[in-house]
This record gives sequence, structure tokens and C-alpha cells, in this order.
Amino acid sequence: MQIDLRTVTIEPQRQAYDHLVRRFGDKPASRYQEGSYDIQAEENLHYRPTWDPDQTLYDKGITRIVMKDWHALKDPRQFYYSTYTLARSRQQETAEANFSFVESRGLADALPDELRATALRVLTPLRHAAWGANQHNSFICGYGYSATLTQACMYHAMDNLGIAQYLSRLGLLLGDMPALEAGKNAWVHDAAWQPLRRYVEDCLVLRDPMELFMAQNVALDGLLYPLIYERIVDDDLSARGGSAVAMLTQFMNDWFDETRKWTDAVLKTAAAESEGNRAVLQEWLRAWSARAAAALLPVTKLALGAKADQAVEEKLAAFKARVEKAGVAI
Repeated sequence: MQIDLRTVTIEPQRQAYDHLVRRFGDKPASRYQEGSYDIQAEENLHYRPTWDPDQTLYDKGITRIVMKDWHALKDPRQFYYSTYTLARSRQQETAEANFSFVESRGLADALPDELRATALRVLTPLRHAAWGANQHNSFICGYGYSATLTQACMYHAMDNLGIAQYLSRLGLLLGDMPALEAGKNAWVHDAAWQPLRRYVEDCLVLRDPMELFMAQNVALDGLLYPLIYERIVDDDLSARGGSAVAMLTQFMNDWFDETRKWTDAVLKTAAAESEGNRAVLQEWLRAWSARAAAALLPVTKLALGAKADQAVEEKLAAFKARVEKAGVAI
């Protein structure tokens, strides 16, 4: 008896869901497309919010930005739940290895007292700023429109919660519980931190989700991460023997380099939609970047002293060049 094996190609009856076929054509869809596009609730919402009856539950009019298609604000990383968690899992393994390396070899104990004090003075209060960023992105997720934008904001919110936890671990490693208590007291009472604290708390009451996106994810993050983790930690502290601190904050640098691609893509797409959008974005970024630079200057002085003004000016100039490349000149 002879058995003849052959390959048979079975054509699927449907290449993709109907709403994806209407958007992308009759072809197989990616997992990102299936989990992101055209799943925004638009009909049969039944009632308006009791706390604001003038708006609908998912209201495009809550923001001054106007988009013909809100799903155009896509994530170039194409993160949906699976790819996001896999990416962060790999990064967490690296972060855990860095913490283990520093602890097992006593690098934290070997830090000069001056560097240890500077690192704690600058970094531990920032866990409260990261918590604020978590709240801000949670608000954007709740009140923004289209899953391509809102799901990325929720991932961003959880990333900021993770950053707050890494900063807490750093504080415990370098100074135990008194370091965290001192960081909280500095955030609440120290004059150097009050402009940044006010910035974060003013953002908590913003009602426009796109303005909040620009104030937090573009303006504040766009200056805070280059100033704190690149200029202070990587350039200044590492050069003076604080490479252990740079290892403990490696995730922040890697994360900012990655997420900047997403925030730039959102900014560029929104600005390219219309002149009206570009004018609004210019107004927002001009105001919020100036406030962010002013708020970060006294924090930068805690580590750099007289060099802080030049450092802030350099990073602000780089930020302006970055957003201008995205189509918004400020």
C-alpha cells in the first residue's frame, strides 16, 4: 500500500474582521490591528455622565484637538498586551540583574558619601513625580478617544508606576527607610521641589486629555529624563564614581528612548492634521515646556550647582529641536 503525502493550501473564508477589512483592505490583519482599531465604543451608551451631563461618556469634544480619524494616533511600537508585557519582562530581567549586581558586590556601600547624598536628594523625591505621571496617563486613558491612543497611555501609566517602584528600591538600597521619608518630606516641604510639585498637581486637574498628554508625556518627560538620568546620573555622577547609580537607573534611560518614539509620533500626526491643531499644540508646548524647565532648574541645582542653568538651557534647546522636527515650532 502506497501513501502519497502532499501539501494542500486551504484558503480561509475570511481574511480579517469586517471592520478591519473596511479600513485596511481584504488581507490578514496583525494582532496589533485586531486589538487596537475600531473597537472604541461609539453607540448605545445609554446615558451621559452624571458628573458632567454636557458631555458623552466617550467625547471627542473634550479636547481642543480635532482629528478626522482618531485611530491615526497609532503606536509605532505596535504594542498590544502581549508584545508590551514581553518587552517589559525582558527589561525587568535586565533591571533585576543590575540591582543584584550592585547589591552582591557591595557597590552601593562603596559609594562616596557625597555622591550617595546627591543621588538620594535628587532621585527619591522623583518617585512622587512618577506617581503623578501614572495618574495623568490613567486620566488620558479614561477620557481620551480611540484605543490606539488610550491603550498606549495605560501602558505608559503602568510604566511610570514601575519607575516609581524602582526609585523606591534605589532609595532603600542606598539609604533604607529614612531615605524614602526624607524624599517625601523634600517633595512636600523643600523649596527646590515645590515648582515641580505644583506642575504635577496642576496637571492633575487638567480636563483636556490631549493637553495633559503634551504637558506630561511630551514637555515634562522630554526635559526631566534627559536632565536627571542623562545629564546628572550618567554624565556627572558616573564620572565621579557613581556608576552604580547609573546601573540602577538604566531602565529609565532605555524606557525614555523607546517611549519618545511613540510620543513624537502622536505629536507629529496631530500637528499634521490641520493648522488649527498645530496652533493649539504650539500654544500648549510653549507654555508647558517653559514651566517644566523652570520647575526642573532648582532640582538640577541640587546636583550640578552653578552648572545647572547651562544644563537646562542645553536640554531645552534640544527639546525645542525635537518637537520642531515633529512639526511644532515653539
